[in-house]
Order: sequence, then structure tokens, then C-alpha cells
Amino acid sequence: MDGFGSDFSAGGSGGKMDTGTIMEQVKVQIAVANAQELLQRMTDKCFKKCIGKPGSTLDNSEQKCIAMCMDRYMDSWNIVSRTYNSRLQKERARM
Repeated sequence: MDGFGSDFSAGGSGGKMDTGTIMEQVKVQIAVANAQELLQRMTDKCFKKCIGKPGSTLDNSEQKCIAMCMDRYMDSWNIVSRTYNSRLQKERARM
């Protein structure tokens, strides 16, 4: 059971730096994946809501609808994200 920890820590501080670098890269990849998912969901929902008959161009009402829909979606996402992060911080503080 100590094998993994011992082998990994045997590299000294270099191993810890590598772990930190890897963790940061994973965090960045997760953030990028979350942003892509947000954009995809927002596009799908707003397109379905605002575009009745797809064509080669968007008329003014469709453009306004898309813009407002995306703004509302982003506002909602930000509120949910802030609330979620706040709750996580409170839970971590209790531990």
C-alpha cells in the first residue's frame, strides 16, 4: 500500500512539482471542457427557442432573441456557479 506513495515520493520535490503541474493541467482541461459544454448547451437551447425556420440569414427578431437568450443563459450560469462555489467553500470550512 505504501508502494505507490513511496515510489512516487522517492523522486523528492521534483515528483511533487510534477504532480502539481499535472493537477493544474487537469484543472485547465476540465475548465475548457466545461466552457465547451456551456457553449454547446447554450447554442442548442437558444437556437431551438429563437429560430423557427432556419435559413441562410437571421432576421432582426431572431438576432435579438438569440442575444437575449444567450445573455440570460450566461447570467443564470454565473449565478448557479457562484452559489455552488460558495456552498463548496462553506462545506470545506466545516471540515
